[in-house]
Amino acid sequence: MPIYDYQCGSCGHQMEAIQKFSDPVLVDCPTCHAAELKKIISAPGFRLKGAGWYETDFKTGAKKNLAGGDGE
Repeated sequence: MPIYDYQCGSCGHQMEAIQKFSDPVLVDCPTCHAAELKKIISAPGFRLKGAGWYETDFKTGAKKNLAGGDGE
């Protein structure tokens, strides 16, 4: 899920929010309770959710060991 950065136009409070693409944009500031939150431009961020990602997840046969070793 993407992580969005917001800044309040009233008090200047900055925050991050983990939201789905389909979630509505946040507008209420948790600090001053004004409806002044705006999304700000930031570096892309996301969270991988689940058991994990491994180099062997989508490999078959002799391609299983890519990190080193003798391929056993």
